[in-house]
Amino acid sequence: MPHDDIRILCSPAEAGALQQALASGAGPRVTLRHPRAGQACDAQVAFISRDITGASTKFEITPETALYYDALRDTPALQWVHVHSAGADRDIYQQLHARGVAITTSQGATDAVVAQTAIGGVLALARRLPMLAADQRERAWRPLLGDRTPRDLAGQHAVVVGWGGIGQRIGALLGALGLTLSVVRHTPTPVPGARRSATYGELPDLLADADWLVLACPLTAATHGLVDRRALAKLPPHASVINVARGHVIDETALIDALSSGRLDGAFLDVFQQEPLPAQSPLWGLDNVIVTPHSAGFSDGNRARVRALFVDNLRRWARGEQLANRLTG
Repeated sequence: MPHDDIRILCSPAEAGALQQALASGAGPRVTLRHPRAGQACDAQVAFISRDITGASTKFEITPETALYYDALRDTPALQWVHVHSAGADRDIYQQLHARGVAITTSQGATDAVVAQTAIGGVLALARRLPMLAADQRERAWRPLLGDRTPRDLAGQHAVVVGWGGIGQRIGALLGALGLTLSVVRHTPTPVPGARRSATYGELPDLLADADWLVLACPLTAATHGLVDRRALAKLPPHASVINVARGHVIDETALIDALSSGRLDGAFLDVFQQEPLPAQSPLWGLDNVIVTPHSAGFSDGNRARVRALFVDNLRRWARGEQLANRLTG
């Protein structure tokens, strides 16, 4: 049903930009709300921007973020929540979804940036940048000769897991670098130009000749623990792993064992089973691993892209139309 007067829970930092975006063109009448501890909120809609979640993770919630989460739980009028991320696997969103609140994501806003980050990981590992960075810290001049010489990327083979907007962009960039591809996703429908197309369950069959295993899939029942110890054992010793998906897609303990024993050449990891990554994790100290703090999608243009998605959906909601990127199931 259409909505005329809409009350939106949002951060003060987003208020001005939201009002400006909604002022251009015909749109619904809105009033903005900000949470206050111990006070009820009457918002029908919530816009959870990046500044709200801030440094919080799925496992550690800061007081600033908790203030908004409490408001979401304690707002009886709440009908719809839009989140800045491409995924909605945080407990709060799952709880609201189970309550009947519509949840929409910002899927697509960070696709290009995440793909660029994944390729940055490939190039850094391929060109031995972690090794060279260690040499720099030691002020040691060690050219990439002998067994330090990198292999040509052209002609190598990458298995890309996940073929949404991020996976497709990764595939295009890898192809531009001269790599061949196999694609793993929920359906076996052939991907044009791919050496092989397979389902998630067929992943181990594709790994024996893989130089790169690139994870860019959503976290679902089908992908949770997908890359287990058996799958990692299928990879050749010169292979490397890139993970810009979710930490629980891979068996982290098995990955650490493979990397520390030399069973795998290297890894670029932006996501982990526990975030922040505990200081005692062996991953921090492995010379063949690049650790980044779940930041693959961060860039200065992201805020505007997320806001644009929300504003477009808000106009749909005001007209009683179907929301884009709505969580189902």
